[in-house]
Amino acid sequence: MTRLTAEHFVLDLTDRPRVGFRGAASADHLRARGFELPGSPNQALRQADGSLVARLSQAEYFLLGSAADDGQRLADEEARWELDHQPNYLLPRHDSHAWLQLHGPRISEVMAKLCGVDLRAQAFPPGQVAQTQVARLSAIVINTGSASAPCFELLFDRCSHAYFLGVVLDALGEFGGVLAPLA
Repeated sequence: MTRLTAEHFVLDLTDRPRVGFRGAASADHLRARGFELPGSPNQALRQADGSLVARLSQAEYFLLGSAADDGQRLADEEARWELDHQPNYLLPRHDSHAWLQLHGPRISEVMAKLCGVDLRAQAFPPGQVAQTQVARLSAIVINTGSASAPCFELLFDRCSHAYFLGVVLDALGEFGGVLAPLA
């Protein structure tokens, strides 16, 4: 295996499971399934198993699979979901959203080329979610990094995957960024 030497890189996680839930009973459903939930909309919370729960609105959640189990927990959640008498609707996201993970100390500068929202650490700290336009597409940006290891999750229309990846790689090019292979 070759060791990645680029300081800035993007991982294409489009094949890793992800799922959404919406409805008045979604929070209760997710808590019953062992998930910890963010306290308010536009926040995200890393779970003990490495998966991520992003709260998009008062009653909508977007869950991203963990690298530790390659998203199997979320794939299982989606497979066993059933509508009961409480309003909690499954939102399959694997076919609707592509997923890139952007790494590097200057990723807020990279994103400034693509997005009008201030994504610098002081305005967009870890755990924050921005539902915005990136490269002229609706996107969800989640800050999952830290001061020493900046990282953004980028979720966008899967049909635009090739275009969006190309735009991100072009913006990363100034910083020597590359598309990294999945381990």
